[in-house]
Amino acid sequence: MSTLLHILNFLFVLLEVIVLFNAIIIAHEWGHFLAARWRGLKIEEFGVWFGKPIWKKKINGVWYSLGTIPAGGFVKLPQLAPMEALEGATEAPLDQLKPISNLDKIITAFAGPLFSFGFAVVLACIVWGIGKPTSSVETSTMIGYVEPGSPAEKAGLQPGDNVLKVDGHPVKRFAGMVNSINWFVVRSEGDTIPFEIERDGKILTLDSHWIKEARKGWGREGLRQVHIGPALTTKIGEVEKNGPAAEAKLQPGDLITHVNGARIYSREALGETLMKQPEAPVTLTIERGVKAPPFTVTIQPKPLPTEGSEKR
Repeated sequence: MSTLLHILNFLFVLLEVIVLFNAIIIAHEWGHFLAARWRGLKIEEFGVWFGKPIWKKKINGVWYSLGTIPAGGFVKLPQLAPMEALEGATEAPLDQLKPISNLDKIITAFAGPLFSFGFAVVLACIVWGIGKPTSSVETSTMIGYVEPGSPAEKAGLQPGDNVLKVDGHPVKRFAGMVNSINWFVVRSEGDTIPFEIERDGKILTLDSHWIKEARKGWGREGLRQVHIGPALTTKIGEVEKNGPAAEAKLQPGDLITHVNGARIYSREALGETLMKQPEAPVTLTIERGVKAPPFTVTIQPKPLPTEGSEKR
């Protein structure tokens, strides 16, 4: 099931890329088309996609076509740039077409990039108006995971701490360039990095040392790190059939908030808790839906197979 979901997600992303690529190219060619019509150039065909046409019709002296290869489009302007090798032979011989001025060529050629830019501006306005999907990494400054033995743990940072400032700079998100926790950790210059945090309604300042890990294969020094991670939802993606989670009636989409009564803020924390006692019963606090109250379930993990064991 997980493999199938990955394949479907890849196909969906591929479809998005194809659609966006085609839209940009068609907008570009539409710019050429409109400018050529305005300047009185001979337009033989406006085609969407390439290859053998699956639909073709002549309207007002111009052929409109839909090809079989989803790779953009074209507009046949023999006076501007003959391209018989790609677009096929022209209907009218070139020597029978009236010459066009350099200004006509410039306007027609420039209209394509202009429409591409305009299309990008329209998309940007749409994204600005309705917003884009964001993750908690982009919107939250809460620490979800502190690596054991890390500089952050030694400094006293804890999961659930809400970071207000790093190295004296206010932060608005966890990752990314500018105004993020990771950004100011990397750009810090002191022997320690001060973290101003909010914990249980109190404002605390904790100074953390940092480490640099060598970059394998790059031959250069790594960036400063304190080894903390963002708070992420520990939502169940899928439930194995006949497994311990299925027997406990857990469902995809259930949110795990506590393990053995302790609040967790990341999948890493969940994994570490389970690995400490891999065969001991574990009690999970679950949130299911907005209106349903939280509930707890106790799960008995299945023992891990021993090395060298095999099914018979």
